[in-house]
Amino acid sequence: MNKMSKTAAALSSVIALTTLLAGCSTTPSAAPVAPKAVPQNAAAMHTSHAKIKVGLVTDTGGLNDHSFNHLAFVGLQMAEKKWGVTGSVVQSASAAAYVPNLTAYASQGYNLVIAVGYLMQDAVQKVAKQYPHTKFLIIDDQVPGSNIDSAIFETQQCGYLVGLMAGLMNTQKHVHGINGRNTVGVIGGTQIPPVESYIAGFIAGVHHVDPKAKVLLNWANSYSDPASGTELANQQISDGADIVFPVAGGTGNGVISAAAQKGVYAIGVDANQNYLAPKTVMTSALKAVDVATETVIGTVVSGHFKGGTTYFDLKNHGVGYAPVIKAVPASIVKEVNSYIPKIESGKIKIPALLTQSTH
Repeated sequence: MNKMSKTAAALSSVIALTTLLAGCSTTPSAAPVAPKAVPQNAAAMHTSHAKIKVGLVTDTGGLNDHSFNHLAFVGLQMAEKKWGVTGSVVQSASAAAYVPNLTAYASQGYNLVIAVGYLMQDAVQKVAKQYPHTKFLIIDDQVPGSNIDSAIFETQQCGYLVGLMAGLMNTQKHVHGINGRNTVGVIGGTQIPPVESYIAGFIAGVHHVDPKAKVLLNWANSYSDPASGTELANQQISDGADIVFPVAGGTGNGVISAAAQKGVYAIGVDANQNYLAPKTVMTSALKAVDVATETVIGTVVSGHFKGGTTYFDLKNHGVGYAPVIKAVPASIVKEVNSYIPKIESGKIKIPALLTQSTH
């Protein structure tokens, strides 16, 4: 496990760069505080490292998922600007493309090959063995290998926080958009650990403050089908949900759209997705994939890359939640924030599996 620290300089650069990139065609979202400062010297800060080549392979969700593929791309852009590395991106049209896409970068002598997503586990394991001198980063899964850095996010923690917020909102019958039916909805892409941990934490948070709340859960079985997300969300809203939480990549875009059309609230995921529906995305559960991506690229630049697992959680600001909209009372935000030190200290144990949670 890599030890991480943060500095004011790292935070300032991330905030400034996020603002700068906001006008680009691929709109990045506000990132949580940088989890750690990348080891570097003064020369590294001012020298172009164009000879260092970084290849990014998305999963089938693609760059327009407004979620973790998009955030990984933003992290690559941040590294290109900060260190002058040479970046390249390929979007995977299907799962069958994972091995060929990873192999293409490794065979071309790329210094770091990034695989975005748990679903690329087997592909990374296979290609990393074939190219032991190439460095790899996999997002959202743990793959053994001295040339592989695995980024793991404790998303049950941020899921719990937005779950607390949803449960507390449902007790506010006077708030516009809350229908009094005490029901919230969750839509997952597929039942894999990085998705399940978000959802298990969310359900635990809802029930901690609202034990009688009903949580509707559906699986879209896709991360790139907004129409399916819209259909499932409309059904949940019809069944009483006044807050919906999609953990489904690009499929979740349809959920957010349906919520906006029906005048109920949505909670974004991975990135700050408020820009998709500013009046109804009340907050977002954040996973700092962009910062993790930039951080690991920085270790390659500085010569400090090390295989193993890097954990991102509330303590190092690798997960969190986005600023809330005005409809969320300040009293609720204060109460949600009061749980953060309890989670960080381990006083509150949050389930990462649905078998440990109830719904």
